[in-house]
Amino acid sequence: MPADLKEKVRALPETPGVYLMKDRLGRIIYVGKAKSLKKRVSTYFQAGRARALRHQPKIRTLIEMITDFDVIEVKSEPEALLLEGKLIKQWRPKYNTDFTDDKRFLLVRLGTDDDMPRFTLTRFRKEDRSRYFGPFAHSGLLRRTLSSMRKQFGVLLGDSRPVKLPDGRWRLYDDVRAELSGWPNEVSAADYHARVDQACEFLDGKSREWLKALRDEMAARSAKQEYEKAAELRDVVLALERTLARTRKFTRDLTKLRPNDEALRSLSEALGLESPPAHMECFDISHISGTFVVASMVHFTDGRPDKDQYRRFSIKSFIGNDDFKAMEEVVGRRYRRLIAEKKLFPDLVVIDGGRGQIAAALKSFVLLDCPPPALIGLAKKHETIIFPDARAPLNLPLGHPGLNLLQRLRDEAHRFANTYNADLRSRKIKESILDDCPGLGEKRKAALLAHFGSIDKLRAATAAQIAEAPGFGPKFAASLAAFLTSA
Repeated sequence: MPADLKEKVRALPETPGVYLMKDRLGRIIYVGKAKSLKKRVSTYFQAGRARALRHQPKIRTLIEMITDFDVIEVKSEPEALLLEGKLIKQWRPKYNTDFTDDKRFLLVRLGTDDDMPRFTLTRFRKEDRSRYFGPFAHSGLLRRTLSSMRKQFGVLLGDSRPVKLPDGRWRLYDDVRAELSGWPNEVSAADYHARVDQACEFLDGKSREWLKALRDEMAARSAKQEYEKAAELRDVVLALERTLARTRKFTRDLTKLRPNDEALRSLSEALGLESPPAHMECFDISHISGTFVVASMVHFTDGRPDKDQYRRFSIKSFIGNDDFKAMEEVVGRRYRRLIAEKKLFPDLVVIDGGRGQIAAALKSFVLLDCPPPALIGLAKKHETIIFPDARAPLNLPLGHPGLNLLQRLRDEAHRFANTYNADLRSRKIKESILDDCPGLGEKRKAALLAHFGSIDKLRAATAAQIAEAPGFGPKFAASLAAFLTSA
């Protein structure tokens, strides 16, 4: 071993970490973890190591190729394990065989856009404004921790489907879990959010008091010779301790638990509104090269999605690719209807796009002969706020709570529009099978879809049922049924 490399090994610390082995070209060829960096890395340079591995040619070749290394110190073995996996995915070294299946450690996700947020498990963190905890190295223990957390704090996990009651409260469960949890099953949103706050504190590691109480109860049960219960508590304590003894987080907290008054107030001040916008609507256009052109409108109330007021639109006034005309049409249709129904306009209308889109939206209000509510555009490239009047464009800091609220609103409109577009494409693809049926023209095809409602229902129909559609006799109905069966 060269003298400089020998000195580098001698200088290594006796701490946990990750080491990166390099070849003569400086390429990372292997990533490993160690409880003690000094002890682990030094084994690669022991005299005769390569000869001792003559029956393991891959490892022997790796050792012979190492000419340098780097190390990264961490605080614990679990952190070393997590960092090792992350670096292997990043560098994909030639001699690593673990992690090649792209296995990831579990995260706990809290869907903060939901009325009743639930704690779910995922292996992928998305930029979706949810709150994430982890990663956690012990998946089995984490699942047990969440199960205990459900009982301790009365929060919902991914298998729950809460139902909103007529009085505004929520029923959390419709099955036996309502009896097992030990918490009131019908609860207000505010009370439930208080439970979620406590659960978040727990997942953040602020759970020493609860762990102490569990240990005390475990000792008391053991003293009473209730060994079965004591063993159960011991397992819960072990699960919590090992799960929470995780490392520095490789994730970041993207948002607070719920949109709050601060975001609405700061947005109001930034836009020069008279009061915080309690009701906001956002429009987005979605298409594929001018085909399947659709639009969405989402509605936020007090900074939260109000899905009962979401709307989606198929473009009716033209065929082709024109975002401006599409925006003019859907904005006009939305507020013409509100005028006819004598309903109030929202406090703020947000258009996904720049000057062209906001000019089109403003034109629709001119054609309606009514003054628009507060109206802005949000241009995605630089998150620039565009005004319909002479005011200069506005760029808020990326961490500005008002801008973050606008981004959530815009992203939800984009998601809703894309979902509708995908549904429409899927339906059209299914319908296209009828184009290949001999003797079936456009009128008969339209009559079939109007009669049955979908291709799936048509496929399930018998020849006799098809014959009941307008313009179909028994002979052609039998021929069509045979075609759909074979297609």
